Amino acid sequence: MLTEEIRNLIGKSTSAKTYEIEKGAIRRFADAVGDPNPLYRDEEYARNSRYGSVIAPPGFFGWPVEQDRDSAIIIDIPPELVTVLGQAGYPFSSVVDGGIEYEFFLPIRAGDVLTAKTTVRNIRERAGSTGSIVLIILETTYLNQNSNLVTTAQVTAILRSLNQQQKEQTNA
Repeated sequence: MLTEEIRNLIGKSTSAKTYEIEKGAIRRFADAVGDPNPLYRDEEYARNSRYGSVIAPPGFFGWPVEQDRDSAIIIDIPPELVTVLGQAGYPFSSVVDGGIEYEFFLPIRAGDVLTAKTTVRNIRERAGSTGSIVLIILETTYLNQNSNLVTTAQVTAILRSLNQQQKEQTNA
């Protein structure tokens, strides 16, 4: 059962993180996902397009400016959320990706510097086929160096209760 302490985490945000969008990284990302679109690699083609310059493919948000131990984590999670849910028997070590939805407002261009902040939008509990689960909706907003909103990403994280995991390990 979700406690008041867990419900009070709705609306909490992470600190802002900064990401740089570099032209070579855009090309490498496009190569990695198999997208040959010249908008992501050909400066002359991109300059003559409606965008006027090389842009990033959807889903590429650059590299963190400050490298720390958490910068490789794709989903930025408020630390108090991890602590409180772990104490309630929902460890983040058991998180399952419930999907991600993007909404794009402006193109992300080579040379942009993005600031991202993640906010807990909703937390709910429900009975799953294997026991109790918690669904967490996190929304990350990305602003460019001009403070213009370029993208929002809404992530659903699914956590199973530790009690259910222990039962399954015992029965295995």
